[in-house]
Amino acid sequence: MRRWLESLEAQYGVDVLTERARRLVLGSLAVLLVLLVWGGLSMQAGDNPLLPILIRILPLVLFLPSILGRRPRGHAWLAFVSLLYFAQGVMLATLPGQGLLGLLEAVSALALFTGSMFYARFRSRQLKASQQR
Repeated sequence: MRRWLESLEAQYGVDVLTERARRLVLGSLAVLLVLLVWGGLSMQAGDNPLLPILIRILPLVLFLPSILGRRPRGHAWLAFVSLLYFAQGVMLATLPGQGLLGLLEAVSALALFTGSMFYARFRSRQLKASQQR
């Protein structure tokens, strides 16, 4: 894996890979947030219908300062949190009538995990290279 990533860095450059990973993070985060709102709307919450939506999206919204600030450490933590959404998506996919939503949630969480880990790696290398100049 390490050799493959180093060959990608040599082939495309760290700047290009960092930007591609950032686009993957932003796109998969947007898709995951839409799916979480959609799933939250389908739940019955009694008095407060926005509570399931808030509970589902709040952990991701807390990472927005790290994403907007382009901090590699925040992206690494976001990758770990996205695994919780992957597990939730897999669990939802096994429920009757929730298969498509669960599958889409699991795939978008997996894309968020991959993009966040790649961004954390490439951005930290990019910052190291700029400090050495």
